[in-house]
Amino acid sequence: MKLNHDIQLAYCTNVHRGNTWEETYQSLKNEVQQVRRIVSPENPYAIGLRLGASAAFTLYRGNELPSFQRWLEKNNCYVFTINGFPYGDFHGTRVKEQVYLPDWTSTERLEYTVLLFKILEVLLQPNEEGSVSTLPGSYKEFISLDSIPNEMFKNLIECSREIDRISRAKNLDLHLGLEPEPLGLFETTPETIQFLQTLHAQAQKEDSLRKTVGVNYDCCHLAVQGESAMHGLNSLVDAGIRVSKIHLSSAVRVRPFRENLKRLEEFIEEVYLHQVVISENGNVIKRIKDLDQALNYANSGGENIGDDWRIHFHIPLHAAPGENLMDTRDHVLETLDWLSQNPFSCKHLEMETYTWEVLPSSMQSNEVVEQIANEYSWTLHALSERGINKIS
Repeated sequence: MKLNHDIQLAYCTNVHRGNTWEETYQSLKNEVQQVRRIVSPENPYAIGLRLGASAAFTLYRGNELPSFQRWLEKNNCYVFTINGFPYGDFHGTRVKEQVYLPDWTSTERLEYTVLLFKILEVLLQPNEEGSVSTLPGSYKEFISLDSIPNEMFKNLIECSREIDRISRAKNLDLHLGLEPEPLGLFETTPETIQFLQTLHAQAQKEDSLRKTVGVNYDCCHLAVQGESAMHGLNSLVDAGIRVSKIHLSSAVRVRPFRENLKRLEEFIEEVYLHQVVISENGNVIKRIKDLDQALNYANSGGENIGDDWRIHFHIPLHAAPGENLMDTRDHVLETLDWLSQNPFSCKHLEMETYTWEVLPSSMQSNEVVEQIANEYSWTLHALSERGINKIS
């Protein structure tokens, strides 16, 4: 939906099953429209679209795009952003580290991402702005930050050129947001700045790159690192890095007492990675690949389990996990504080709680449509408190 300062807000449809275009289209016609009838029945309705590679190729090359355009127009809906992080299946099967494949060393990732921008070019009106979010290059188990293959930089520079080319016909402002994530190739703000500065150096005189390639700032991911949103976002801007999109998302946080660690067992599941960052006195002391491994470490007498655990598990914005478990909504609110002070620094906001199917049963008291509607209510209230209001 449209907010003042030309800011757009949507929720990401990766919460719904939709690996093929047929599945994606069904969720748009059903769940997405149910949410829309609750939160914005009369006004133009923004969709944060998730398209995997299979769905994107069918939509664009299978001549489904004109039909989709007509559907959007008929239902007074529009797309301004696409989640291009997961290339393949994202529900109902083991995703874990496979979500990083193919990574940015591959032509498959490049071709898929360029295709998403071609789709946006068709869906957007002249002079509008569109974004695509993507993975942080790769995953630290695959590639080290100090030995990045040149192919990764070449592919990103080629993607930037393609974005610039695609933008011209309709004078669009299109941009790619690389998304720092725990144990991604770059996961903290300093690592993100280091990576993008290296990319800029590789690009040399590619002036358009700073406009076309930036950061998708995911609140959950940076909160897990224990970062300050205000400091991190200012650091990105000061480094000349574009904030392409902001993911409004919250993580699980816990003091590692025995009863709290026992409760965390409810969050172990086999689909997504749930990286754990352990801190003591505000300093990160250990990063562990997945929640089950972190609990095994603690239960086997790990040498130091710190005093603060933050778990990469996206939980609803409007509901704390309860029973001595905490969340990181304070990071979301600090991000919105920053946005209220810098309203023209990022125009794309997307709520991204994709974990509905794997949430503990105690957090599934509502149906997913009602949950998303509640997230809209929470987010719109928080924005309104900061002078960012829905345009009727």
